[in-house]
Amino acid sequence: MAASTSTSIKPFGPEEARRILHHLQQPAIFPNMTGGWPVLRWSAEHLSQCLRDKLVPFRLGSREEGNAPLFETQCSYVEATLAQFLSWIRGQSGADVGTFSPYPHSEFWAYADYKYIATLLADQPVMFEDVKWDDFGFDGRNGRESTLWVGTKGANTPCHMDSYGCNLVLQVQGRKRWYLFPPEDTAKLYPTRIPYEESSVFSQVDVLHPDLRRFPAFRGAAVHMVTLQPGQVLYVPRHWWHYVESMDPVTVSVNSWIELESDDVARVSEAVTKTIVCALKGVPSDDNTDDWLNPTEEGAAPHSENMQLVNMAVSACARRRGSRPCRAVKRDSDRRVRKDGDSAAFRVPYGADLVAVSRHDEAPGSAEQLPPGAAEVWGQTTITTNHLLDCLLHPDIMGRVTQLLLERHADKHNIAAPH
Repeated sequence: MAASTSTSIKPFGPEEARRILHHLQQPAIFPNMTGGWPVLRWSAEHLSQCLRDKLVPFRLGSREEGNAPLFETQCSYVEATLAQFLSWIRGQSGADVGTFSPYPHSEFWAYADYKYIATLLADQPVMFEDVKWDDFGFDGRNGRESTLWVGTKGANTPCHMDSYGCNLVLQVQGRKRWYLFPPEDTAKLYPTRIPYEESSVFSQVDVLHPDLRRFPAFRGAAVHMVTLQPGQVLYVPRHWWHYVESMDPVTVSVNSWIELESDDVARVSEAVTKTIVCALKGVPSDDNTDDWLNPTEEGAAPHSENMQLVNMAVSACARRRGSRPCRAVKRDSDRRVRKDGDSAAFRVPYGADLVAVSRHDEAPGSAEQLPPGAAEVWGQTTITTNHLLDCLLHPDIMGRVTQLLLERHADKHNIAAPH
């Protein structure tokens, strides 16, 4: 069942809620901010009635457990109506399940993920107003700037870090379990840009069933875990890694990525990343036979186009900051982003209406004992293009490359260099 809309009393006003978000340095749950939101009626059944015969793309993955992430390049894809999706889940004899028919529900999960509401409900724009992000201080922000997620039990998003913004996630139907890791654990998550998707840095680790022989540093990762309930909103700060899995037969979520000033710099890093990935993966070679481009990407752009994008990103970054260059993001001693204007007097009001996502004692699977010498030795493997890209495009390296590009742009235009 979708969450109730019986109450509209909010524990925080819009201005206070936005100030809280500005100061939050770790994931947190707002359990009582969505009373009265019409979007809480958006169960899969309700959406099926609204969308009628509209075909929706679904990603399907095997329920068989392994010890490697199931990336989107390894999934199957179908288009079906939500009515067919629900019939498939229920296993109704003789029911129309459309293109789900070759995929037994007992063996596969399905996920309609990253569905932009502005596109999905373009012919019903009045439904945009059902989403009320303005209660969090973002005036005018609604479903038009949000995405929809509908899945079955077991449907999941591989562990990744978003390059841009922070994230507000509303759970509408069913429960989802979130495993979150702080930015300072990036090295322990073994970041990779293969498969390549603009704005997503994936982890090579299956965080639920980690292969500690290949990824021994994951043992020290600080996992924060929460099961998001209907009606609750989760705040995911900038650059927090997350793996998300649906826990109930049907789940529905709505999220919105909130833009940050630091996104200007991140767009430069992403433009450089795309240029390097396309340059190296676009060259035919014996080890470049993998499916390296995520299905969300339209295709590999030519080098000239990618370099044009780099120049545009650098110029736009400088232009948005006026005559000042774009500075690298400032972090504290724990590598958390320091925000200008932070007030030492402000205390985040944790309590019944704002709950911090707690850290667990150890990462999933980290208690496994390895025999001596079991960890993978780099020198025993052939260095591939993907290995090279993992090093070249490591977030720490890309941060330094981006800083150098912006400094040189500043020098060229006689602007004070960033510091």
